[in-house]
Amino acid sequence: MPTTLSLRHFLLGLAVVAVWGSNFVVIKLGLGQMPPLLFATLRFVAVTLPAIFLIPRPAVRWRNLAAYGLFIGVGQFGLMYVAMNGLISPGLASLVVQTQVFFTIGLAMWLSGERALPVQGVSLALAAAGIGVIVFHTDGSATPGGLALILLAALSWAGGNMVSRQAGRVNMLAYVVWSSLFAVPPLLLLTLWQEGWGPVRHALLHADASAWAAVAWQAVGNSLFGYAAWGWLLVRYPAATITPMALLIPVFGMGSSALWLHEPLPGWKLLAAGLVIGGLALNLLWPRLRQRLAAASS
Repeated sequence: MPTTLSLRHFLLGLAVVAVWGSNFVVIKLGLGQMPPLLFATLRFVAVTLPAIFLIPRPAVRWRNLAAYGLFIGVGQFGLMYVAMNGLISPGLASLVVQTQVFFTIGLAMWLSGERALPVQGVSLALAAAGIGVIVFHTDGSATPGGLALILLAALSWAGGNMVSRQAGRVNMLAYVVWSSLFAVPPLLLLTLWQEGWGPVRHALLHADASAWAAVAWQAVGNSLFGYAAWGWLLVRYPAATITPMALLIPVFGMGSSALWLHEPLPGWKLLAAGLVIGGLALNLLWPRLRQRLAAASS
């Protein structure tokens, strides 16, 4: 298995993280015309149909698919859409949700007895300092409620990571499609309960082409293309080669939000981003750096 990405495969990975990062801007644009839970419901309907009739169900237990669909569909994206509906800016949302890495480590320690390395403690401290910088700045970019919801979304993402780990090596495209089936009913019920039939009906009747394009991009670009391409790369390269590219997601998220939505990037946001991304980078890259140092000293 090669450890160095070819140019073509590097560009494919870059396209995936660019889609995932800039998707936060697309979410914000869609929320301008649709209530958040309705938007989330339509996203997972579009992921499920018609793909579920074209892609065989992966060899995974139904309860595993259901758990993943609930964690990712309702927990991660449902909460994220609510938070981004005026409670936190897209750029900061793209940054804070990456704390799922540390929640995943914490859940792994709790559920399977894995031990945290000292470097992971330092990584977590850096990321926590970045979140602290956001907490102490109230310029309207993030409210305490929005920050809490994004952190809960990150925790849900981590829960989904643990569930997918239990599924083993599966076709991620099929896994995402079939698990999305279980996200739709609870999201639809929450939509009708929290947002009401009136606003839902109005959005469905009056949303323009750009809103429906945002829904389609969530399903086709973010979910179907993103997960399929990422999974394809992970089959062909070591995870240590592919996963560091995910560090670019908040870079694309904050950059695209500044470019298209004119989200300001004052010094404190850049400091927070540097601390969080630095913590993530240390956690992801330290094992490879340690191996190289050990090889050089031997």
